Amino acid sequence: MFVTRLVSGIVLVAAALVTIISGGAVLWTTLLVLSLIGVFELYRAMGIWKKEDPLLSLVGFAGVVFYYLLLIPGEEAYTMPGLILTLIALMTLYVYRYPRYQAGQIAEAFFGVVYVAVMLSCIYFTRNAEDGAFRVWLIFLCSWGCDTCAYCVGMLIGKHKMSPKLSPKKSVEGAVGGVVGAAVLGAVYAAAAGPYLSDEGQIVVYGGICAVGAVISMIGDLAASAIKRNHNLKDYGKLIPGHGGVLDRFDSVIFTAPVIYLLVLIWG
Repeated sequence: MFVTRLVSGIVLVAAALVTIISGGAVLWTTLLVLSLIGVFELYRAMGIWKKEDPLLSLVGFAGVVFYYLLLIPGEEAYTMPGLILTLIALMTLYVYRYPRYQAGQIAEAFFGVVYVAVMLSCIYFTRNAEDGAFRVWLIFLCSWGCDTCAYCVGMLIGKHKMSPKLSPKKSVEGAVGGVVGAAVLGAVYAAAAGPYLSDEGQIVVYGGICAVGAVISMIGDLAASAIKRNHNLKDYGKLIPGHGGVLDRFDSVIFTAPVIYLLVLIWG
């Protein structure tokens, strides 16, 4: 299992390098595909996806595609109205198929579009921002860096359970190690990338951002675990050997991406 997980992790990192460095249409297409798979995994976990009645899920998938079409340069201003139209489409289905669907199912379908597709799209927004080719990597340093450091520290000295009901294997020591590790990675990255950035001397700032992002990434990880526990699932899928589904691997990235993008906007 460890070897499988390691090999899959290396492949993921290589794929991320190629995709994000390429940016543009390559990144857009990759995020669209990941979003559709992630929404499908979430719908299946929540019981929204049903082979005998896939209509509700199909409207949600259409909403994801519609949202990503609005990410095309020059159309970004229409993303919010686009989301509202997706909600209207879901509510229209709710009305015309009443009482086939419950209000909670409509809410969950819309939640899936926002939780997976919209939040992941912040990677695309960050990549297209000023110095985005360098700043976008903070998203992954916060999430995957924290995850790796937390795992290593937890395995070595972890004793106190951080969240016994949601994730019994996670420890307080591991969480602290993850935050510190992410902060160090952020500082090292700032030192290495400094000459290529428009704002040099950001070692402390990048380290602090990665520390905050690490905390957010752990919340994202636990939030995804909570959804799985609510539906008695171990993993969202089996697409990525040793890791599970898209949501199992990108659960923390989903949370850190909007935070980093917000900070990029603040930096201007």
